[in-house]
Amino acid sequence: MTAWITMIEDAKASPELKATLERARGPSGRVDNVMRVHSLRPHTMMGHWELYMSVLHNDGNELPMWFQEVIASWVSILNRCDYSLSNHFANARHLIADDERADAILAALRSGRPETAFETAHLAMLRYAEKLTLEPGAMVESDLAAMRECGVDDGAILEVNQICGYFNYVNRLLNGLGVTLAGDVVGFYVSPGKAAGETTGET
Repeated sequence: MTAWITMIEDAKASPELKATLERARGPSGRVDNVMRVHSLRPHTMMGHWELYMSVLHNDGNELPMWFQEVIASWVSILNRCDYSLSNHFANARHLIADDERADAILAALRSGRPETAFETAHLAMLRYAEKLTLEPGAMVESDLAAMRECGVDDGAILEVNQICGYFNYVNRLLNGLGVTLAGDVVGFYVSPGKAAGETTGET
């Protein structure tokens, strides 16, 4: 079982769902469970896919892609969402291209002490994402000050906000419906037909 609700396989999909599944296929050629869990309501799958691609995979974004994935991983750790953490730290590791540095970052995030791996602007952005995740009702305008003092402009602040908001959404989607990695190919940066990151059991 890969989720607590029904997920429709390609062979049993309606024409509408088949068209949506084709749009939501990742580079591996598969539709991961995070998208397939929407299969009873294809319109929400399409909305999710468009949001995901705009937040993390759009050329208009200016934050370094590796750091976008670090923010995604940090929010997922705070929300205890292993599914998103597995996928997005795999992406961060790929983009960082330095296993020692990636290991140090992951250890810092898992310990709840990002300051052991980051400083200045990066740390300020992670602290903003932390408060927005854990205390959204307590946010005040001055929460942006630390980022601005480090030279983070409003466009980059918006990007942090959107990554944080998206992962708070998707973490709740996954945790709330019991979605697992079973059968998925972990990570976005997987070539078609390459299943080295494929999982076969629940995590």
